[in-house]
Amino acid sequence: FSLLVQQMSSQSVTTDNGCSNRRRRSVSVEVKKSKFHFVDLAGSERQKRTMAEGERLKEGININKGLLVLGNVISALGDAAKKGSFVPYRDSKLTRLLRGSLGLGGSHETL
Repeated sequence: FSLLVQQMSSQSVTTDNGCSNRRRRSVSVEVKKSKFHFVDLAGSERQKRTMAEGERLKEGININKGLLVLGNVISALGDAAKKGSFVPYRDSKLTRLLRGSLGLGGSHETL
């Protein structure tokens, strides 16, 4: 699931107008936003060991595919030699979800 945190702070400043008795009041508002993704990555699902069939087998295949694509995305982003090359964000639902947090945009930082 994703958690969006928004913090708002305001500052009020009152200034005197030197010519008259009027005071001016200005308010500045600063908004900070952060987005956290909590993802259960599970583990690598081996069909032989789990003896999965049907829907459970499909789920295991999708888990493995998502983990593989996530590894490929992180590898493409972290390799200086591949700087500016294609990053396969669209290859799985997991990487599409995490796309903004993994480095697309420029104002993001992955910790």
